[in-house]
Amino acid sequence: MAEPSDPPLSRPAGVRRRVPWGAAAPLAGALGLWVYAVVRTDPAELGDFGLVGALPIAFWAALALLSAGFWYCVRGPRCGNARPLAYTVVLLLMERATQALVYPTGLYAWAWKHDAVVDHLLTAGRLETTAERLGDMAVYDQWPGFFAAQAALVRLTGVESAAAYMAWWPFLSSLLLLAPLLLVYRTFTRDNRLVWTAVWLFCVANWVGQDYFSPQSLAFALDLGVIAVVLRRGARGAEGPEGGTRTGGRGRVLGAVLLVPLIAAIVMSHQLTPVMLGAGLAALCLTRRHRDPAPLITLVLIFLAWNLTVSLPFLREAVPDMVRSFGDVRGNLETGYGSTPTGTGPVVVSWVARLLSGAVLLLMALGVMRRKPLRNRARPLLLLTAVPLLMLVANDYGSEMIFRVLLFMLPGACFFAAAVLLPAGAVLLPAGAADRAEGSQEEEVAGGSDAPAAGRLRHGLLPGAVLLALTAAFVPAYAGKDRLSYFPPEEVALVRQVIDGAPSGSLVVAAHRNYPLAYASYWQVGHYWFLEDAKSHVEEIIDDPAPVLARDMAGVAPPGKAYFLLTRGQIANSEMNGMLGAAELRHIERSVAASPLFERVGGNSAGVVYELKRTTGRTP
Repeated sequence: MAEPSDPPLSRPAGVRRRVPWGAAAPLAGALGLWVYAVVRTDPAELGDFGLVGALPIAFWAALALLSAGFWYCVRGPRCGNARPLAYTVVLLLMERATQALVYPTGLYAWAWKHDAVVDHLLTAGRLETTAERLGDMAVYDQWPGFFAAQAALVRLTGVESAAAYMAWWPFLSSLLLLAPLLLVYRTFTRDNRLVWTAVWLFCVANWVGQDYFSPQSLAFALDLGVIAVVLRRGARGAEGPEGGTRTGGRGRVLGAVLLVPLIAAIVMSHQLTPVMLGAGLAALCLTRRHRDPAPLITLVLIFLAWNLTVSLPFLREAVPDMVRSFGDVRGNLETGYGSTPTGTGPVVVSWVARLLSGAVLLLMALGVMRRKPLRNRARPLLLLTAVPLLMLVANDYGSEMIFRVLLFMLPGACFFAAAVLLPAGAVLLPAGAADRAEGSQEEEVAGGSDAPAAGRLRHGLLPGAVLLALTAAFVPAYAGKDRLSYFPPEEVALVRQVIDGAPSGSLVVAAHRNYPLAYASYWQVGHYWFLEDAKSHVEEIIDDPAPVLARDMAGVAPPGKAYFLLTRGQIANSEMNGMLGAAELRHIERSVAASPLFERVGGNSAGVVYELKRTTGRTP
C-alpha cells in the first residue's frame, strides 16, 4: 500500500516569527561575505593548493555562516522548501560559480577540447563517421548528442563559441541535478529535513569534477531523471507492502514511450552512462515494486540501434581492449601514468578528497545499519547505490572508472548519510508521529534551551559540525588543483596565435595536452604530446631534446608547419602529477631555443612557441 501522507504541521506560537528571520540573516550575511571574497581573490596568486591558497578568510567565513544557517533551517520537522532551496542555490554559487567569477578564462583542458568539438560541428556542418580525417577525435562525432545541442545553443544565442559560457557550466549542470534528486529522495520520505540534508551532502560530496562542460554532466542529469521517473511510477503504482503495481501493460508501454527522449539523448551523448543506467534499471527489475521491464527494454533497443550503426566504427576498435580489461579490477582501479600527485599541495588535496568521499561512504554505512525503517523502505535506492561497483570489473574507462563509480553512487549514498545526521524521527515521519515529535523538535528550531544538553549535542551541534567539515572539505577537493586547470589569458592568446597562423596539415608538438585550445582546429592541425609516449622515448628527448624533437617533427609536408609549444599549464600538470619537473621541461625549452633547427615565433609570460625550420632532414 502506498505510504500515507503526513498531516499538516502547525507551528507553536512564537516560532513563526523567529524562524524566518533566523534563516534569512545567515543567508544574506553569507552572500555579502562571498561577494567581498570574490572581489578580493587574485588568480595570479595560485600555488600548489590551487584556489584554496588564494581565497581570503571572508570566503571561509561565508561558507561557515551558510552551513550554519542551512542547518538551522533543517533541524525542525516543519522544515519547508523555500529556505533550504535558497541555501542550496547559494551553496552551488559558492562552490561552482566562484571560479567562473574569479578566473577570466575557462577551466580544464577537457572543457576546451569539447569546445573544439562544438566548433568542428559548426564549421563542418556534418558528422564524420570514420577516423580517416579526425583520428581518435572521430569518437566524438559518433556520440554527438551533447555537442550538437551546444552547437545549436551557440547559434541560437549568437555567441562566438561555447567558450563564452562554458565557465558557468559547472553551476548550470549542478542546478539541473536538483529536480531529479528531489524526485528521487521524495520517493522514499516526505520529511524535508532528510530530503534537503541529502541534497546538501550531494552538492558537497560531488567533487569529482564531472560537472564541467562535458557530455557526462548532461548525461548524468538525464540518467537521474530516468531513475526518478521509474522510481516515482513504481511508488505510485504500489498497492501493498509486498509490492506489485496497478499499472497495466498499456500504462507500462506508455511510460516507456515517454522516457524515449531522455534515454535517446543519453545514448547519443555518452558511452558509459547508458551502461550505468542499464545496470540500475536491471537491478530495479529485481524488486517487486519496480518490476517493470519496459524502460530497460527501451534502453537496450535504443542502445543497440545506435551502437550497431553510428558508433560501430569506434566499437570495432575498442571492443578488444574492453574484453582484455574485463575482470581486471586492480587494473581498472589504477589512475594511470601521470596521475600520481607530487608535492605537498597536490598530495594534501588528494587526501582531503579521499577523506571527504570516505566520510560520506562511512556515514552511508551507518545510516544503512542504524536506520532500519529507512533501509527497508528505500531498498531500491540502496540497490542503485551498490550497482555502480560492478563497473569496476568491466573496464578502466581511461583510468577514470573509480571516479565515475563514485559519481553514480553519490545520490543514494548521500541519502543514507543524511539520515545519520538527523534524529531518528526525521528518517520516516509517518502519519501521527509528527504531532508527537512536534514539541521537542520545535524547541530545537527556535533554539530553545529546554531540550537536554546531550540531545542538543547529539542532534544539533555535533551533526552540524560534521556538515560544516564536509562542506569546507569540498573546496580543496574540488578547486585544490586549479594551478593546472586554470589557463590565464596570456596562455590562451599564445595558443590561439599558433592555431590561427598554422596552415592546414600543420603539427603542434607539446609536452602535455594540458593547455587551452589544445584541440582547436583538430580537423586541420595535428597534435603530438611526447609525455604520452613510451618512457624510453621521453628519456631520449631529455638527453638530446632539440635533435630528437626535430626528427619527430620532420615529417610534416608543406604547406604545413611544425611547432614546439611549451606553456605554464603543461609545466604545472607535469610537475604536479609526477611526470617531468619544471627544471627538466625548461631544459628541453632551452635546448630548442639554442638549436639552429628551430626559430622562435612567439612567446609571453605564459609560454613560448618555436617553429621547425624547413632545412631539417626527413623523418627516419
